[in-house]
Amino acid sequence: MSTTGTGAEAEAESDTGAAVTEGRAVDVRGTVAPGYEPVADAFVRNFEQRGERGAAVAVYRHGRKVVDLWAGTRDVDGTEPWAVDTVQIVRSAGKGIAAAVPLLLHQRGQVDLDAPVSTYWPEFAANGKERVLVRDLLAHRAGVPVLDRTLTPAEAADGVSGPAAVAAQRPQWEPGTDHGYHAQTYSWLIGELVRRATGRTIGRWIAEEIARPLGLDFWFGLPADEAHRIGRIGPVEPPAAAAASGALRVRPKRSVVEAYRDPESLTRRAFGAIDPFPDENDPAYRAAELPASGGIATARGLARCYAAMIGPVDGHRRLFAPATLTLARTEESAGPDRVLVVNTRFGLGYMLHGPASPLLGPGSFGHPGRGGSLGFADPESGIALGYVTNGLQKGVTADPRAQALVRAVRSAP
Repeated sequence: MSTTGTGAEAEAESDTGAAVTEGRAVDVRGTVAPGYEPVADAFVRNFEQRGERGAAVAVYRHGRKVVDLWAGTRDVDGTEPWAVDTVQIVRSAGKGIAAAVPLLLHQRGQVDLDAPVSTYWPEFAANGKERVLVRDLLAHRAGVPVLDRTLTPAEAADGVSGPAAVAAQRPQWEPGTDHGYHAQTYSWLIGELVRRATGRTIGRWIAEEIARPLGLDFWFGLPADEAHRIGRIGPVEPPAAAAASGALRVRPKRSVVEAYRDPESLTRRAFGAIDPFPDENDPAYRAAELPASGGIATARGLARCYAAMIGPVDGHRRLFAPATLTLARTEESAGPDRVLVVNTRFGLGYMLHGPASPLLGPGSFGHPGRGGSLGFADPESGIALGYVTNGLQKGVTADPRAQALVRAVRSAP
């Protein structure tokens, strides 16, 4: 569903942005408010030391944009410069925007978080899931992170096969008793809940109720008339010199490595629920509404949306009432994650600050995207950050480039 990028973000895109670096190999464009120069320095070092190809970062504080930077190439394997209006797939960083929908529906009295999912979606009660609550979907406690029969990319995108598959799936554990990251099935769980409760797809709901009013460049389902703006993503290896450069290195535990290698593990099966793995640069995939992995955004759009969750932005009322904000960042799941094989913390739809997903501070909430991208908010400081990259490095929750930017924000006044 299309939104035109109206409002403040569209206004920002009318300006090509001034160069903010001099005497360095990376031509960074955009703006940085006084005191936030360390963010620009960290952004440059990501290109110089951490293998960045093309990226953007934006930071809001108390509803005011204080950082808006972009650099590198639009395509991970190309030469055309990243432009002010370049958008990219942000993978699971879109989960945090998707999670806002059931929370806002709850805020409006349209969805009860403590009601069984089958209240809205009767077919979901099959195979022992009759007691799964709406809050279980958001907190990754529903027990259906995998599918007994994987979906093809076409089936994953058709809006019918995915919901039918998760509705029929038998849970891997007793729902509500444990948690495990629903890496791909989150698309059909949250998307179908929203469709059943509202009569609208989640992409359309976000476009009409969040993106268009706030002037965000964010989509589940990229409109054809915006397709010229998107860059190509792809895997990249961090440079070997990163170890000596001060870059944060995360060495996975052996159990984590083994879980990703084992084709029968919940880890491999959860991330492999779509098989073969889809071509994320395929226009058909980009046009699909896949809240788990197919969000498309600017860094500005991610940051602005999170800023609106915690406070007013440019005259727009805040999205989350205080009680809803509390729901988003109150711990619902914590401890060993059956899928990610590390300790994780989740509120209702959001990863919370912790060793597996370091954010700005104890009260921060947001969501990373596998390979790099990140969006989050920290109500105590009034900070909201969005980071988007086209160079996907190994890792799910704590990308070194994103973490360098978070540390730089933390050092700002």
